[in-house]
Amino acid sequence: MITLDDVIAARLRIKDKVRHTPMMPASQMRNGLAPLDVTLKVESLQVTGSFKARGAMNKVLTLPPEQIAKGLVTASGGNHGLAMARTGFVAGVKTTIFLPSSVVPDKVAKLHGWNANVQIVGSVFDEANEAALAFARETGAAYVHPFSDPLVVAGQGTVGLEILDDMPDVDTVLIAIGGGGLITGMATAMKAKKPGIRIIGIEPVGSPTLKASMDAGHVVTLDAVTTRVATMACRRTDDFLFAQVRNKIDAMVLVSDAEMEEAAKSLWFEFGLATDLSGAAALAALRCGGVTFRPGEKICALVCGAGTDGV
Repeated sequence: MITLDDVIAARLRIKDKVRHTPMMPASQMRNGLAPLDVTLKVESLQVTGSFKARGAMNKVLTLPPEQIAKGLVTASGGNHGLAMARTGFVAGVKTTIFLPSSVVPDKVAKLHGWNANVQIVGSVFDEANEAALAFARETGAAYVHPFSDPLVVAGQGTVGLEILDDMPDVDTVLIAIGGGGLITGMATAMKAKKPGIRIIGIEPVGSPTLKASMDAGHVVTLDAVTTRVATMACRRTDDFLFAQVRNKIDAMVLVSDAEMEEAAKSLWFEFGLATDLSGAAALAALRCGGVTFRPGEKICALVCGAGTDGV
């Protein structure tokens, strides 16, 4: 289990290696969200374009030099891979990223820009991850899991601390879910500091990994993943994450790929924010009306990843 203290320690560890990203009122929109009072947490402006930079850096900064001497390796839908590639670049070690075939091309191009060794294996994250683990065994490279490592989760939780710093009156936070590391870290930190805060999780209709597990009362493996959103496509969450977060999520919303695409286009049109589909998931959930809000409720929608899906 991770605690608020773990997230605070992560914040101190990475504070000079990542950005404190801005908050932006979601106002003056042509197709607005009125009467909702929504503020965007623009984590798409983080280094490498997503919150993943936080967890990757927090983990690697705890590893001794001899452990990473043979390089770093991970599997990713794209954003964690970019974070690890940049972290390896900063650390001066070779980084290998295994990706499913559903990864968007612009993320692959960025990975090459960080001098990463890119390997495309399988059609979903789970298959790419098996290849990454095999690579780690064969080469001795240090493997970093994208969402179930406690230090990675603690790093992602620092997003929640920033939101509370900048928006202490926030009532509800909407968070996209892939494997579950982001929402686990954020919910752990935010519920500890503000127990009454409401945490809303968002998953694709074609990959309801955490919702299916919460409905069943235990971790389940999806029979199939049909979403094309690689950064939110995962057949199974982690038992550690599920145990930590299952009682901290107040509601779940499922959104379609098309709804996320329309939300990404809106973020570009209205704010000039270039996001991937996961980055637009919170706005998609607000637009589809999947959550009921009280009058005057202060809402924060996390824009968690950059990309060109709405451009």
